[in-house]
Amino acid sequence: MHLIVGLGNPGDKYRNNRHNIGFLAVDAIASRHGFPGYREKYQGLISEGTIGGERALILKPQTFMNSSGDSVQKVASFYKLGPSDITVIYDELDLAPGKSRIKVGGGNGGHNGLRSIDPQIGTAYRRIRLGIGHPGHKDAVMPWVLGDFSKADQVWLGPLLDALADNAGMILSNDDNGLMNKLALAVQGDGAARPQRPPTADPTRPKAQSHIRAARDTTPQAKPPETGPMADMLKKLFGKE
Repeated sequence: MHLIVGLGNPGDKYRNNRHNIGFLAVDAIASRHGFPGYREKYQGLISEGTIGGERALILKPQTFMNSSGDSVQKVASFYKLGPSDITVIYDELDLAPGKSRIKVGGGNGGHNGLRSIDPQIGTAYRRIRLGIGHPGHKDAVMPWVLGDFSKADQVWLGPLLDALADNAGMILSNDDNGLMNKLALAVQGDGAARPQRPPTADPTRPKAQSHIRAARDTTPQAKPPETGPMADMLKKLFGKE
């Protein structure tokens, strides 16, 4: 049994926020692998199904981001899961939009969801970080993460979530490098790394951030998916054009 946790804030107000990419990710996985509807339990929304023949749980804590650990701990305790049985998917400011990184253990990187989870289950769980980009200045971070994805984000958001759903079996098999390669290929050439606005200089941030360097990429953009579960999700998020 493996627990896949998507982090976000509950409620329609936050549904399409960049901070909720973890919720979008686990919804895509659940849809792709035919999980049943969510049940309200353990201070979260939970569903049990199979991925590649292996039993898995999907959890969306409903405690708000800063208390995510309360829900995760309850599920881990009930199902007797250790940190190695848990994967958490969440947004990452310091990765260019559409980029991803996967590792086991480490610090919280200033992410409030992880700050809540770490003291309750330990730090040796897998983290899948999905880049949402940085607005360029620390004062703009809050409105950025709590702002909705734009229509322009469709070009990388759909392919990224589709690839994560398609290859979720690699989470259960601990094939982190293979999964990162699949996610990278999915957004390659789609312009995901291009900043959506000119960044404002911030002396508190290190120079040569990846999303700045990658902005020079001139590879033609790929089209977002037009059919399938992810296309349906994007139409709900952004409306039909």
